[in-house]
Amino acid sequence: MAEEKVVLVNEQDEQIGLMPKMEAHEKAVLHRAFSVFVFNDKGELMLQKRALHKYHSPGLWTNTCCSHQRDGESNLAAGLRRLQEEMGFTTALTEKTWFIYKAPFDNGLTEHELDHILVGNFNHSPSVNKEEVADWKWMHLEDVKSDIAKNPYLYTEWFKIIFDKFYNYLES
Repeated sequence: MAEEKVVLVNEQDEQIGLMPKMEAHEKAVLHRAFSVFVFNDKGELMLQKRALHKYHSPGLWTNTCCSHQRDGESNLAAGLRRLQEEMGFTTALTEKTWFIYKAPFDNGLTEHELDHILVGNFNHSPSVNKEEVADWKWMHLEDVKSDIAKNPYLYTEWFKIIFDKFYNYLES
């Protein structure tokens, strides 16, 4: 099977090429990504704990799911695909905003992503893919925010950035 490719973009989110995912992370090349945030009717956010064998950020808590768009795939279609693959369900998603971040990891890889924030609603338990997800839980936003402040090492870099800079997009 061919290695998954990511969509390379400029800072205006215009596609400029494709590159194998690992090469993009080794070279810290800017590429398109998305982060899905699913809430229930109580206003709680569904968090996932990344599987322990992930090549970066293993065992850390993060948003409901995240990944990379495929060539020609819309942000919403990519979010729906990955939500099904990781969490075992789909729900309507809305795109709220996007941002660029760069985060180097201890293993020599770097995430340099233009990350689209997608939000949805779901009121049931997921059927998680254990290859992708070690655990999951519901948490109120204020509890997540205070736990990140107390225990930042338990959360992924992009999740902390979103909570720091884009919290208001999640509240609405």
